[in-house]
Amino acid sequence: MSDNEIIATRTVHRGAQRDIKTVKADICVLGAGISGVAAALEAAKLGRKVVIVDAAPAIGGQAIGSIIGTIIGLYTHGPEAYQITHGIADDLIKDMTAEGSLLRNHHWTVNFQYDEVRLSRWMERKIQEAGVTAVVGAVLTDVSFKNRRVEHIDFATRFGALRVEANGFVDSSGDATLSFAAGLAVREPTAPIFGSLNFLIEGYNLDTVKELKMPEIYERLTARGKSYGLVRHDGFLMHFPAKNFMLANISHFETPLDPLQSANMVFEGRRQADAVLEFLRKEFGHIFANARIRAYGNPGIRQTRWIVGSKQLTLDEIRSGVRPADAAARCAWWVELHNAKELVHWERLPDNHVYYIPLGCMTPAEADNVVAAGRCVDGDSHALSAIRVMGPCIAMGTAAAHSLDLAGSGSVHRIDMAALSKRLYDNLDRRV
Repeated sequence: MSDNEIIATRTVHRGAQRDIKTVKADICVLGAGISGVAAALEAAKLGRKVVIVDAAPAIGGQAIGSIIGTIIGLYTHGPEAYQITHGIADDLIKDMTAEGSLLRNHHWTVNFQYDEVRLSRWMERKIQEAGVTAVVGAVLTDVSFKNRRVEHIDFATRFGALRVEANGFVDSSGDATLSFAAGLAVREPTAPIFGSLNFLIEGYNLDTVKELKMPEIYERLTARGKSYGLVRHDGFLMHFPAKNFMLANISHFETPLDPLQSANMVFEGRRQADAVLEFLRKEFGHIFANARIRAYGNPGIRQTRWIVGSKQLTLDEIRSGVRPADAAARCAWWVELHNAKELVHWERLPDNHVYYIPLGCMTPAEADNVVAAGRCVDGDSHALSAIRVMGPCIAMGTAAAHSLDLAGSGSVHRIDMAALSKRLYDNLDRRV
């Protein structure tokens, strides 16, 4: 075709009947954050036909869109910390370290600073290589739920309606969207759990940034932050070595369930980000006089709505570390409850303390073919604040895939737990 040749067009009308494109799968994963991606990749490895769906225009969830910046929860705490979550975490660490887009640190625990652009591409490549069908820009509109089973989910996309039929479903939506739309019981907090908007700063002095001390930032925030319109007195500023930018997380705002308030949440997060920059320029001018915001992340949401499981993980169970018979993942992250504007409530656990996430808190009590993974599993507010980080989210996604695989056309409430434990050995018992 020559450059001047006109491309032919045709005129079409939408038919009187609403056409729905239907896709059939063994397992449908709703939500393509780190827990959903882990579930999809593990289910594909088991030979299952998998569809993963997300409302965003790309996969990655908050790990990408909210510029989280660090992968935490893969290791225990303390000087002798050891890895407790494996599977796709091992591949992620190996691949991204090799290309120089992942940096390992050991402060309290082992964590990894990551380049969100490279992590996004890693996820996309892995999904494609696994043969998983990915659907993005798809908003859930309806769920067919009968006889304790989800039959299909309907979505609206910019190119028309879509229906996904599957034998099993993973609710990794973060907000229990699948469970709520199916009419299942869910929990909502009666008091605010605050979110944060992360953002990237550039243009600061790369020499004097070495003098940056967070205790001084906290002291100044407490004394003068209010005059800049700031509400939070802690958080972090994380300079990336060999990069010309840093990640900032010094904001708190409410995360309402009212759809009419979503835009205001974004606006408030960005207002606070702008106020943080003004604070840094004026209070720490020797570092930030010429700094500017390079990019705003999406609002980072922590706890909004979660399932009512056949069990609920409690703070006491986290403290005790007792392993339940239906253990599906292990975790070591401290309690990190964002229930106050000014400060985060931390409860530090002993070095190498490990606790467990039971399958019961991942399985909605009223459904037989749904498993939740990520921050919408059932726990009290303190327990959820500890298990919603990326390490245990990966482990929960892995467990969700194996649970649905073992359940087949039966119930996830009646699977062979000995068989599940054997499959999940790396995430439950391995210490290498």
